[in-house]
Amino acid sequence: MAQAQGDAPGPDLAAGVPADDVLEGAPLLGHVGEEAVVLVRSGGRLFAVGATCTHYGGPLAEGLVIDGTIRCPWHHACFDLATGERLRAPALAPIACYRVETDGGRVRVGERLADPGRARGPRVRRPPSSWSARGRPAYAAADALRREGFAGQVTLLGAEDTGPVDRPNLSKDYLAGKAPEEWIPLAMPADVETAHRRARRRDRHAGAQRPPGRRVGRRAGMRCCLATGADVIRLEVPGADLLHVHTLRTLADSRSIAAASGSARRAVVVGAGFIGLEVAASLRERGVGVDVVAPSPRWARSWARRSARSSRSCTVSTAWCFHIGDGVASIAPDGVRLTSGVVLPADLVVVGIGVRPATSLAERAGLRLDRGILVDDRLETSAPGVFAAGDVARWSDPRFGGPIRVEHWVVAERMGAAVARSILGRTGALPRRALLLERALRRDVRLRGPRRALGPHRRARHRRRPRRHARLSRGELTRAVVTVGRDRVSLEAELAFERDDQGALAAFGRRR
Repeated sequence: MAQAQGDAPGPDLAAGVPADDVLEGAPLLGHVGEEAVVLVRSGGRLFAVGATCTHYGGPLAEGLVIDGTIRCPWHHACFDLATGERLRAPALAPIACYRVETDGGRVRVGERLADPGRARGPRVRRPPSSWSARGRPAYAAADALRREGFAGQVTLLGAEDTGPVDRPNLSKDYLAGKAPEEWIPLAMPADVETAHRRARRRDRHAGAQRPPGRRVGRRAGMRCCLATGADVIRLEVPGADLLHVHTLRTLADSRSIAAASGSARRAVVVGAGFIGLEVAASLRERGVGVDVVAPSPRWARSWARRSARSSRSCTVSTAWCFHIGDGVASIAPDGVRLTSGVVLPADLVVVGIGVRPATSLAERAGLRLDRGILVDDRLETSAPGVFAAGDVARWSDPRFGGPIRVEHWVVAERMGAAVARSILGRTGALPRRALLLERALRRDVRLRGPRRALGPHRRARHRRRPRRHARLSRGELTRAVVTVGRDRVSLEAELAFERDDQGALAAFGRRR
């Protein structure tokens, strides 16, 4: 999925550049042969690494250099400058490293070093096996276990027929017809993937039939991670079960919507959250007319109203029609009747009105629940040896006065890696400080911000230009920084949240 940034960008680093041109913390984009390379000075040391993020091909030269790492501006993947190793989701693989030499006041970048491969810790043989319900955090957990040196069996089970997929792309480029299906699967270590295929052949639904707590109790030392995710909320109106009414959660759902859009002339998207708006944008790119129906006047509840109106103004020009504050009364084969009495023509309906954590398995296992599976700082549930991660997990954070649950794919992956560390008895499990929330409403409009806004906001400060950011706060405590098209600001905000630097966060409301 990663794409090259162009042929021979910037100066020829093999020929060398003046050492004074390489500033502390300021990536310098150049090339070595035909390969794009970033030359970086961090902590007084010089590093040269590949210029492209291994997730979606983000430009690392526009990222943030901090404490010997470089962070991608697009989805905040993090890499070690010394080894190229991926340190934080959603990075899919290490980046290349190059030899750096200084001579007579010039810095030259030499040959590419051997691939760092997987950074493995000491071989760990206990617990003897690890079981995980299938989901993006489950795959992140399995991958992290292997990279940390876990030598036991790792088995992934799930009810879906497909393997691990890049779920966010299902409502974006893949649905719009711009991304081939080979981009969608997520690669896993061969040994884990083989175990997964073997488990699927044996019993694809084993995880749904045998409560995890009982399995752990029956096999000493087994560790289990529940990453069951969330189930879509469906409309409960007449006609909601018609064949042309779709929801979007799986690869099969995205395929069905894409197939239906081939003959559709007019679509109604119910819900103006991120999924609804992404689906609407993708359908518009396929030439389908779209009506967006949003029962709540705050059509994008995660953001301040003025930020929402700004983003809406960016999308109205693409021939979307919004019906804000209206609901669906019934659905017919050729149209949707709203609660206001208006009838919208539609031969395709997509419902994106939210999800609920999938807790039925945890409930049958007797785990503690509260609008999700309750976990501690190690992401362990009320049953010893049973962990939970992703959309289904709910943990306590004193900053918010109680349990919180975050529905975001990057957070899910980071939680999966945290489960792996917990299983291996290592610290630093829960990624508290910066819970990233990012979505693309259109291909040219992005909303990004560390997800700290989990309640009502008393004030919001905004830039008055279309490319803006906003600081959302409660009292003097900054809860979120939302940016539109300002990747660097989003990275700086994430770092400020990690350090709990309220002074730096307050400054985001004053920037121009």
